[in-house]
Amino acid sequence: MPARHCAASSHLLPLHLLVLVLALAAACGRVLARDTGTDPAVVVDRHVRHYVVEPDGAYQLTVDDARTIVEARAIQAHGQYAIVYNQTLDEIVSIAAYTHKPDGRRVAVRPDQIRDQQEPASADAPLFQDTRVKVVVFPDVAVGDQLAVRYVLRRATPLFPGHFEDLSSAPFHLHRDFLLVYDMPPSMALHADAVGFVPVPGAGPPGKRRYQWRYVNGDNARIEADAVSYLDYGKRLAVSTFPDYPAFAAAFRQGAAGKAAPSPAIAALARQLSAGLPDTRARVLALSDWIRRNIRYVAVYVGPGGVVPHPASAVLDNRYGDCKDHAGLLEAMLASIGIDSTAALVNSGNAYRLPDAPTLGVFNHMITYVPALDLFLDPTAEAVAAGYLPATVLGKPVLLLKTGGFAMTPMTQPQKVRALATVEIGKDGRGSFRVSRTMSGAIAEPFRKAVRATRPFEREQFVQRMLQGMGQKGSGMFDAGLVDGSGDDYSMSVSGTGAGFVDLPGPSALATTYGAWSVVGDAVDGMLQERERRQDYVCPALDTEDETRLRLPKGVRILALPASMGVFDGGIFYRASYARRGSAVLVKRRLTFRHGRATCTPADHRAMRPALERILRDLRSQIVVSGR
Repeated sequence: MPARHCAASSHLLPLHLLVLVLALAAACGRVLARDTGTDPAVVVDRHVRHYVVEPDGAYQLTVDDARTIVEARAIQAHGQYAIVYNQTLDEIVSIAAYTHKPDGRRVAVRPDQIRDQQEPASADAPLFQDTRVKVVVFPDVAVGDQLAVRYVLRRATPLFPGHFEDLSSAPFHLHRDFLLVYDMPPSMALHADAVGFVPVPGAGPPGKRRYQWRYVNGDNARIEADAVSYLDYGKRLAVSTFPDYPAFAAAFRQGAAGKAAPSPAIAALARQLSAGLPDTRARVLALSDWIRRNIRYVAVYVGPGGVVPHPASAVLDNRYGDCKDHAGLLEAMLASIGIDSTAALVNSGNAYRLPDAPTLGVFNHMITYVPALDLFLDPTAEAVAAGYLPATVLGKPVLLLKTGGFAMTPMTQPQKVRALATVEIGKDGRGSFRVSRTMSGAIAEPFRKAVRATRPFEREQFVQRMLQGMGQKGSGMFDAGLVDGSGDDYSMSVSGTGAGFVDLPGPSALATTYGAWSVVGDAVDGMLQERERRQDYVCPALDTEDETRLRLPKGVRILALPASMGVFDGGIFYRASYARRGSAVLVKRRLTFRHGRATCTPADHRAMRPALERILRDLRSQIVVSGR
């Protein structure tokens, strides 16, 4: 259960980049089976994005896009064009669009075929709730048609006064002409970090200095499972008038000045919550936990584009706010009891690198750092207990707003999953089972909250889905455990009956692993999602343990057990043992993985794969039995 993502602004991911991310995801989903990222169903004939920037950071953007439908499957995805804009900052000056038929006819898009709607929240960026979308629906679209749109957007109020920044990439299609143009005032130098974009010389209009880059066309590898963000390794262009990240932090800090000032109510609450606690860490955790439990996440913005937080006193009064507001309230509460802290910007997705040119495009979350404890907190993360972080922000560079310096979030944090199963098998091969799963450390609270959020009938369906996953029919009950509890351990259990555990009488094989409850099996499957890797990927630390006791009926003989074994390779530690206990077999397995970094490389994957395949063969091992 990842924490709710919180951008420091609805435009922390540029609007055109949001559309790109959605397009990349759609393209990668469509082409997964043929192991290439470039989707031939559409060809982008022309995409020109032209910014004219003013000295105060305001700008006018003109986009000219034309693409040809090559395959019928592209009609649904590309038969409409989304223009995402901020309703408080942006004005859509004009839109002109048409369908260009192969015979030369142009079918214009009528005004009623341009729809304005709210941008839906997404799992990856729910802060895009204050934006709207103009959806241009092209008429009479068929294979061979070219769909063209030209629109002009004006932003009168910049996110940061006197500055401009942008982050761009390209959807995975064939691009015949992809050009980015920035006409800047001579007083504003534009810094760039370009990969897969080449500079193009060109003269700007009077009073402007022109910077422009052309996209280098070429094939793309599909995005692999759990791969780091494409922006970490792919073609991108980041441009910024900020000379460095300290300057960027200073601009962000200027907008937040005075917002984290403690009010009498904040100070009184902080003293009440921390009274009698033994040390600084306990006091810090108590305040952060109170905020995550009592301040709802609501994205209501103040100032340009939402980069400015609300006053901490208002957040406490209203009992809601976004991540900036949660961080600001925690900073105010900590200051009330003499503890220094700073807000910190971080990426809460799969981006682990920051471009050289400072840009909002990779920052979509704000957390809190307490220097005296070298401790990061995420008071927005309702499902993550204080003292831990969402897995999505581990091993990430963070920009500390108070100092403008950088820090790194922890690479790992304590967590463990243990599954304990008992199966009583009858003479007819049916079995009754009880499986308990205990989550410890960082993942206890996320699991507890996830189960707490499920409705009773959904919990009942869980047992049926588990049995179906085992290829069996039966019934059972789900015990949710102490879902309203707290602490570093959470246990839940499933019990029931199922048919077909073993085929009796006569010689038969009994599985030693049941995927429906094996946490070790889940972990290995996750590490082996890709047979080969060409991209860095997220490889979190693991500590998983299975213990299964299989009790056999009288008259059933155990003919052979798998051999106990161990695998110790790099950061992988695996041990499996099989022992007779009278008429029962006790199977124990434990897998841990420590890498030292939050991400792995393709070379790491190649080095680990033989060990993982040995473990997988052991997980598939069987017990040979015979019964009358």
